[in-house]
This record gives sequence, structure tokens and C-alpha cells, in this order.
Amino acid sequence: MPVITTIDDLKQMHRRRAPKMFFDYCESGSWTEQTFRENTSDFDKLRLRQRIAVDMSNRTLASTMIGRDVAMPVALAPVGMTGMQCADGEIKAARAALKFGVPYTLSTMSICSIEDVAKATKAPFWFQLYVMRDEEFVDNIINRAKHAGCDALVLTLDLQLLGQRHKDLKNGLSAPPKLTPKTILNLATKWSWGLEMLQTKNRSFGNIVGHAKSATDMSSLSSWTAEQFEPKLDWGMIARLKEKWGGKLILKGILDVEDAKKAVAVGCDAIVVSNHGGRQLDGALSAIRMLPAIVAAVGTQTEVLMDSGIRSGQDILKARALGAHGVMIGRAYIYGLGAMGEAGVTKSLEILAREMDLTMALCGKRDIADVDRDVLLVPKDFEGDWA
Repeated sequence: MPVITTIDDLKQMHRRRAPKMFFDYCESGSWTEQTFRENTSDFDKLRLRQRIAVDMSNRTLASTMIGRDVAMPVALAPVGMTGMQCADGEIKAARAALKFGVPYTLSTMSICSIEDVAKATKAPFWFQLYVMRDEEFVDNIINRAKHAGCDALVLTLDLQLLGQRHKDLKNGLSAPPKLTPKTILNLATKWSWGLEMLQTKNRSFGNIVGHAKSATDMSSLSSWTAEQFEPKLDWGMIARLKEKWGGKLILKGILDVEDAKKAVAVGCDAIVVSNHGGRQLDGALSAIRMLPAIVAAVGTQTEVLMDSGIRSGQDILKARALGAHGVMIGRAYIYGLGAMGEAGVTKSLEILAREMDLTMALCGKRDIADVDRDVLLVPKDFEGDWA
């Protein structure tokens, strides 16, 4: 077993173990990948303020997220096809999150179904909804999430149209994947991954196949997904979905102050400042650059979370210092899952918690609730002066 000290260590293990098409699905952005890169590089522009001769004992990262007690202000973000990074990936990630004490979010485009995860975890998790044209399907999946005991609905708003991701097209990644001689050869080299996949029944999109009328099997799934993302999604439709759900609502994909204000007006419990990990609008600003302005506009009216670009506990601390109530992590835990399954997700959470804890202490703070902009040195032009 190698010595694992960083999220990047898990990333390299994930790269070696998982098929190329699934690793690339995780590690890619749209078009030129400018936004994908800047999501992480912009964190490096923020520097930490070292403080000394302060009491660093009895530290705590404990917090809350939309009323739920959490071990640290982190939730596992929804990631499509998690169950293809590792057999039963959604179940394994949910179990690791539960044991660690942070929320898990299941994607509409998951391999394991809502019911599979609920049966395997016996604890509430969050459910992420993509709005589809098939209104009956949408209503039914909301009811399924309710029945499973999901305690929050995460409504993703930035995928009405699919951003072009060159790696996915070149790898033939679709629903289901298009197998070519090149991809088949790569799959054949990933024997440990393949053996695990052979031992699970979960190899299709469990929330869709058998639940959508025209997606009865994997052969009909591709045409269904190509046509289904709802381009007409607007604030009126969001209000209808909020009423239909009736529980806690998180709106994900906010990257503009005016949209943040509209999200508050519709009555959400939290927003997620996010650009979909750089996988949608290439050329958009990074989430961390947009965070301060959005917090200033609505941070007293709703919980402001953020995702996109987080690869370390220091990144989480920086987001918290700029006003985020908490963060969602995607790639950071997927690397661990792809590398080592459930144990890898746990390892990723342990790495993030340790980095955040030690950094917080060296910045002179003992409680994550006390972390604010005082721990940062922020470039004067960080948010930009855009015409």
C-alpha cells in the first residue's frame, strides 16, 4: 500500500485503476477547459495569514448544513455515473459519507438507484434532480426520493443544454458507452475494475431504466437522454418543483449575483455557487472568484455553499473564509472512490479534514465557525474589474 498524503495521490491511483473513458469523464471540462483549470488555479491566488502564540488546542470542524449537524462543512456532490468509477460506487460513497458524518448527494444520472442507496445506507441522503421534458418522470422521481427519505432536493440549474466535452466525445462516452477496439483494449487492461463490475447487477442508469416510459433498457436509453434535458427550465418551473417537493431545496449552478437574488426570491434553503466543475460554460469565471460577490448579495438570506475546483482542505478553508457556509466536493472524493472504493472515499475525507484542521490552527483559529476573511490575504484584483 503506498503512502497516501494528498488528494492528488488518490487521483494517480484512480487514473491507473479505472478505464480511461471514466477517468477522463471525471477529469475534464468543456471546450478549451479554461474554466476547469481556473477553478483550481484561482484558489492558489489566495494566500493564508499565519498567526502565532495563540491557543491551538480543542479544535473543531463541526458545523451544520441546512440544519443537519456535520463533522465538517462538506457534502459529497452529485456525480453522474459514479457507479462506473467503481462497482456500486454510489452505495460505497454514501456509506463512507454516513460514517464520516457528512451529507451524500445522489445524482439523477447515477448507476445505483435511489432505492438501492436507501436500502444499503439506512440514513437520509440528498437527491439531485435534473429537470427533464418528461414531466411524469420528474414527478415520479421526486416522489421516489420522498419515499426513500431523502432530506433535501438539490436542483441543478446549469445543465439545460449539455456542454461539449471533447474527451468524452473522443472516448465514445455516452449512455450507454460506445465501445470501439481502442476502448475495449483499455477496458481489458483494467482487470481489477472489471472483476468488481462483473459481480454487481448495477451497470445501467438505475434511476431511469425501467422508470421512464421510453427508456425500458440500455438500448433505448441513449435516445431518451439525448432528448430529455429541459431547455425551458425557468424560475416559474423551479417554483412548481419546489412546491411539488415540499422539503428543503438547494439550488445548484448559481454563478451570478442577479441569479442568486432570484434563487432567494423563489424560497430556497441554500444555493451552490458553481459552474458545474467547468463542464458547462467554458470561459465563465471560477466559482471561488464569484463567491464573495454572491455572499455579499444574499449571504444573510440563505446558506451559500460552493463547489468547483476544491482539491484540498486549504481550499475548503479559503471558501469558508470568503463566506461560504460549506462546500460540495466532487472530483476530490471520486478520485478516492476510483482508487480504493469506499475506503478511498473515507481516505479523501480524512485528508481534507486534516488539511483543514491544521491550516485553521496555523492561521490562529480553533473553531471553523470563527474562520473568516481575516485568515486570508486576497489580491486586490481577485474579483476582477470587468467592464
